[in-house]
Amino acid sequence: MAPRPYVLLSAAMSIDGYLDDASPERLLLSGPADFDRVDELRAGSDAILVGGNTLRRDNPRLLVNSPARRAERVRAGRSEYPVKVTLSGSGDLPRELNFWHTGGERIVYTGSAASGRLAAELAGLAEVVAIGERLELGAVLDDLGARGVRRLMVEGGSSVHTQFLAEGLADELQLAVAPLLVGQPDAPRFVGPAAFPGGPARRMRLLETRTVGDVVLLRYALKETAS
Repeated sequence: MAPRPYVLLSAAMSIDGYLDDASPERLLLSGPADFDRVDELRAGSDAILVGGNTLRRDNPRLLVNSPARRAERVRAGRSEYPVKVTLSGSGDLPRELNFWHTGGERIVYTGSAASGRLAAELAGLAEVVAIGERLELGAVLDDLGARGVRRLMVEGGSSVHTQFLAEGLADELQLAVAPLLVGQPDAPRFVGPAAFPGGPARRMRLLETRTVGDVVLLRYALKETAS
C-alpha cells in the first residue's frame, strides 16, 4: 500500500480563536504577507483539501496565485496547480461554485448514498469518489496516497480541522494568529469540541514562531515524525 500523505493543517484565526465573524462577508484575518506565505505552501503541496461547508460559505478558488510558483511546478514536472479535494457527506455541492471552474484536477470524496447524485451534478467538473457508507478520513488519505499525493494541505474549515486532529491524522499545524477579537458566539471557531488524542494535558511540539506582517505564525509538530 502506498504511504499516506504528509498532512499539513493551515488556518488563520483571531486571538480569541475564530476563523471568521458571523457576517455574510468574509473577515480577512491576514494581510498580503501572510496570503503570500499561504500561496507558497499551496505551491509546495500535491493536493489542497477543504470541507464542503467551507466551499458553500466562502466560495474559494484555492489556486496558486503566483505565476512564478506555477511555472516552477511545471519545470519540476508537476501539474501547474495542486489537486483540489473536498469532502461532502450530504452531497450538497452546487456546480456553480468557483472551486469547480478554476485550477486543474478536482476530486470529491463522499459516501455511497450521495455519490450518484453528486456525480450527475458535477459531471465534467470533478471526479466523485465514494468511500463506503461513511466518509472516513483514513480512507480518503489512503486513496490520495495511492494517487501519488505525498503532501496534503488542509485549509479547513472548523469541522474538518477538528476531525483531522481528533483522529490523529495530521502531521503539522501552521496557525496564523491575527490581532483581532471577534467575540461572536455564532462565528466559526478554529476547532470544535472533541476527544483529542492525549487529552488536555498533551502538549504539541513547537517548531517555529515568526511574525508575518501583523500576524504571528505558530508551527507545531503533531507527530514525532513531523519536520
